[in-house]
Amino acid sequence: MIRITKQKERESLGYWMLPKPDFKVKRWERIPRLTHQIPFGYEIDPDDDEWLTPISKELELLELAKKHLKQYSYREVAAWLSTQSGRRISHSGLRKRIDVERKRKSLAAIKRKLTERYEKALKQYEILEKERLGYYTYADDTETS
Repeated sequence: MIRITKQKERESLGYWMLPKPDFKVKRWERIPRLTHQIPFGYEIDPDDDEWLTPISKELELLELAKKHLKQYSYREVAAWLSTQSGRRISHSGLRKRIDVERKRKSLAAIKRKLTERYEKALKQYEILEKERLGYYTYADDTETS
């Protein structure tokens, strides 16, 4: 009896569907080949052996795999990624790839913050130099005549 009542309650609420998210097409860039290993999501450029071209399907799956890591283990996500992409990646390889990306992002943020600090310090230094030495400019020859 209770089960039928809850079902009727749900039906009376009506059907509601979440709006579809806006998908932006990502443009993956070529990267230089630094080692003999080719990272997941890239292949050797047929025109130039020194560059790696992106495989957009694999990179999109890798982005999705990062989200799956919040709920599943590295082994499970690596197995899923391997079956979906058709290219094998081990759980330790996936972990290494994710760790390197996190490290690069944090290093970039740190360097950006340091750059802002240095620019601010440079402006303060210039102000102090002007005050200490006395700020002056050279007059043109036409003004002194």
